[in-house]
Amino acid sequence: MAIQTLEIHNFRIYQEATLELDNGFTVIYGENGQGKTSLLEAISWIAGQGSFRGVTDDTLIRNGTSAAIIRATTINNTGRNQQIDVEIPVNGRNRVQINGQGLRRKADLHGIVPVTIFSPDDLELVKGSPAERRRWLDDSAASISKSHEALRTELERIVKQRNALLRSCAGKLGGDETHTLDVWDARLAQSGEQLRQRRQRLLAELTPQLTKAYESVAGKPTAISAVYQPSWQGELAEALQQARSTDLRRAITTVGPHRDEIALHIGQAPARTHGSQGEQRSLVLAMRLATDALIRQSATTSPILLLDDVFSELDNRRAEALLQALPEGQRLLTTATEIPAKANPDRLLKVTAGTITETETPS
Repeated sequence: MAIQTLEIHNFRIYQEATLELDNGFTVIYGENGQGKTSLLEAISWIAGQGSFRGVTDDTLIRNGTSAAIIRATTINNTGRNQQIDVEIPVNGRNRVQINGQGLRRKADLHGIVPVTIFSPDDLELVKGSPAERRRWLDDSAASISKSHEALRTELERIVKQRNALLRSCAGKLGGDETHTLDVWDARLAQSGEQLRQRRQRLLAELTPQLTKAYESVAGKPTAISAVYQPSWQGELAEALQQARSTDLRRAITTVGPHRDEIALHIGQAPARTHGSQGEQRSLVLAMRLATDALIRQSATTSPILLLDDVFSELDNRRAEALLQALPEGQRLLTTATEIPAKANPDRLLKVTAGTITETETPS
């Protein structure tokens, strides 16, 4: 998969910009705050992931304008072209079209333009809350299967509705509330068991890739383990029943796949609490590379690699190891510091205050 042309209007600091891209390695450089990351954010959005910075869509709209526009033409591994048009308005719903045909939701873009994103914030995958690791696993699954994204969305809707019911009960159940809670429990048990099983299967497939990628980045053989830890024992339906009094008291759903953990270990030690800074960064890179490798095995098209200023956080050895571990295909790297010595980009683009210029050497 490759993006041939990217157009953005009123997106972040850009009033208007057009970017012609090759199916190779492009380095986008410039000082901080000039708009480098915004170009990768636009690609992330058309890949169905929204901003990888974790901000809401309204922050992507240029100040004083009514809507941000993203337009991209892509080509997949079989030579098929597509045009993706996105409008993100200040008010109203986002509008997304592929070859002129409207999509109902942004999530429907998942898998159409597969991307693998490396970001300095990725360290939270190891150091952060379990929600970060669940998101990594679910995003990985959604890049391979659209049905996984639908299941995740359904699970989130069920938990939201169940929590709203628990809050309205104020700690006590009447006849109607009991029946309604039984209905939500049945739906949560069914969807929750399916989601847990899918996550466990995917994690089992990812783990060998994770170990291989970690060895490539760290430069030494190391045992890496990733273990799925559900928030309940036995059947989810029974666990929900047992937790009902606690859930009513706390007005929140305390068991289910939305509370599960993915325990990561480097050697025998928990990565989150015992891994060094270098080991944690190597593991984060390995997690992204493992996902990318699995997508390439499972899909008919290869992901686009987006690397947002990741080399500023790496020592020279890890930077060189990551460059060597990157698969072929379209790769876009942003940097506010020096371009890694062994990057050997095909193109250099400089961004200054939302203006993109091509250069032969960094200036």
